[in-house]
Amino acid sequence: MIHSTAMVDKGAVLGGDVEVGAYSTIGEGVKIGEGTRIGPHVGIEGPTEIGRRCRIFQYASVGTAPQDLKYQDEPTKLMIGDDNVIREFVTLNRGTVGGGGETLIGNGNLIMAYCHVAHDCIVGNGVIMANGASLAGHVVIEDQAILGGFVGVHQFVRVGSYAMIGALSGVGQDIPPYMMAAGHRVRLYGLNLIGLKRQGFSIEAIRRLRQAFRILFRSNIPMDEAVAKVRETYGGADEIDRLLAFMAETNRGVCRKTGPEDAGEAGQM
Repeated sequence: MIHSTAMVDKGAVLGGDVEVGAYSTIGEGVKIGEGTRIGPHVGIEGPTEIGRRCRIFQYASVGTAPQDLKYQDEPTKLMIGDDNVIREFVTLNRGTVGGGGETLIGNGNLIMAYCHVAHDCIVGNGVIMANGASLAGHVVIEDQAILGGFVGVHQFVRVGSYAMIGALSGVGQDIPPYMMAAGHRVRLYGLNLIGLKRQGFSIEAIRRLRQAFRILFRSNIPMDEAVAKVRETYGGADEIDRLLAFMAETNRGVCRKTGPEDAGEAGQM
């Protein structure tokens, strides 16, 4: 159902059972998959593609031009997958030519009120961004990561899969997969134990990751030596190989500062 006060451009394509609430505007070049519900007072600009069964709440601003002084109205995109929940006052920007031209958001994400995803970001699947969390340009958030309220992530930073970042944290370097991090300038506090258990990681996999964390981040040996030691001791396990691959691909550097060990071992912030 499209509310009588909504404005849908003739160049937009809406799938079956799409709902558009009062006073919402759907611009040219927007494609919306079947079963998606758009609340009142939502603005969606194109080119933007939104998948199936998404829910976008009132006052969200989706597919707007990137906040980048180099942007010159090029036809860049925002691509959103299926089953996402986008809450009130969220802002999602399109990409830039210099960053590949696309901002990408996967499937099954919860993006809470007042969050911001800037140009050329890649957000994976099953990600939770709590209220007010913000991503600068070119950020990568991998699958099942969690960002607490008002977390700020610097441009070009990556947050690994199954990582959790505590509220009010400033993230200036890559956060490896599986880790807990928090702080004005984040420190690592061990593994995201509760998250790993909820995701079905085995006791043995968690044991390997805990030992890898201690070697990599608490041993005070050069990173190259620490990585080699972890690879020699635990290489071949899927979770370890993913961790080491992430660290090998870093551009901004991996966060190595750590907080008290007992906080990580308890699996809580």
